[in-house]
Amino acid sequence: RLKDYFMGRVRFYTALVFARLTYLAIKLLNRSSGTSFVGMMTLKICPNFLSYCKKYIKKSAITVSGTNGKTTTSGLISHIFEFDKCRIIHNVKGANMLTGIANVFALNVLPFKKFDYAVLESDEAYLTKLYDYFESDFLVVTNLFRDQLDRYGELSTTASFIQNAIDKSQAKLILNADDPLVTNFGKGRDAVYYGFEEVEFCSDVHNSTSNAPMEVFNCICGEPLQYSKQFFAQQGHYFCKSCGYKRPELSYKGYVKVYADYSVLKVYSVSDGKSYEFKLNLVGLYNAYNALAAIACAFENGIDYHTIKDAVSSYQSIFGRAEKRVINGHDTLIQLIKNPTGASEVLKTVDLSSNIVIAINDNYADGRDISWLWDSDFEQLKNASGLVITSGTRANDMALRLKYAGIPQDRIIVEENIKSAIEIAAKSDNIEERITILPSYTALLKISKMKF
Repeated sequence: RLKDYFMGRVRFYTALVFARLTYLAIKLLNRSSGTSFVGMMTLKICPNFLSYCKKYIKKSAITVSGTNGKTTTSGLISHIFEFDKCRIIHNVKGANMLTGIANVFALNVLPFKKFDYAVLESDEAYLTKLYDYFESDFLVVTNLFRDQLDRYGELSTTASFIQNAIDKSQAKLILNADDPLVTNFGKGRDAVYYGFEEVEFCSDVHNSTSNAPMEVFNCICGEPLQYSKQFFAQQGHYFCKSCGYKRPELSYKGYVKVYADYSVLKVYSVSDGKSYEFKLNLVGLYNAYNALAAIACAFENGIDYHTIKDAVSSYQSIFGRAEKRVINGHDTLIQLIKNPTGASEVLKTVDLSSNIVIAINDNYADGRDISWLWDSDFEQLKNASGLVITSGTRANDMALRLKYAGIPQDRIIVEENIKSAIEIAAKSDNIEERITILPSYTALLKISKMKF
């Protein structure tokens, strides 16, 4: 056993050295962003690499999972901790499979360097594998929506991935109580629930309603759930007339006013009986949910109100999650779309006076199945007054979807080359014209590397 322990440590430190050398070579050759390849090589050298990493975390390890909002929620949590002058390890670029998580540890861990917190976004299907090696102190689950059918299957499959992880972990759960599928994870566990009591839309620019088809969810007794308030998709105040099952009591009660470019949240903490106010400079109710999850997690980790407030108000999303850029002088908003519910919520927030580029690829990371386009509420764009340009490998499929959404064909431009499509949108000399880009995941990766 002593020999196995010694050999394990040798493999671990060898992997650390090799990771640094590999990353340096990648940068010198300018061949990759290095978000997963280093991690893949690290795990080949030391398959148990992640099991050695927890000892480098002094306070808490936090994992964030769910269909939508993982990157923004984990980014907000990390930003709050950094505002509290803590040392953080965080897979900030969103590489959320085992290789991506191993990657961030391999490039940051040093033998005598410790971190206060680890904030790890985890793909739903890989969460249980992560917990085989790395014990988390908190697990935040954002929501469960129908996603890439060819990768995740139906919602019951995705839920089983997360449940399997929970069953092998002692992590304290921080759960979205407004999602009946997420609430189920808290049965018999130490769970903290957050949700919205009231939602008010305070902008004429964005639509609060959606034409996207609603999922129908049954209670555990088999009867359909009823709603007294339904905010979007299955999110809301639900109950069962048959058995009395209902949305659980909240630890953090949210009240939100959603404006065109920001939201104002009031959060009532049941534990201390106080209300706290926050301003979030991100668009949409879906981002307000992400902020509420992050705020709940921060409070649970003992961060004071003023630190959380300042961090939330200063947070700027990155990497296509309401990311703001200037392209050829034009203010540009980039919003990832990848599944029906997420896309429909993003589409509610689109500036219809902007030039719109929709870039859809069907690579493995996007999901080969693009049927989700037909369940997404692209009808929200039928009153768009600017250019509407479809791009990517499925540009023609997207153009067809827009035709059936009620956008005249003569107003739809098809340009498969993504950079060329964006250049068309940014061609005007009038810098007052804004641009909205709605890419799938691999299209977003390409756009992040483009220079204009």
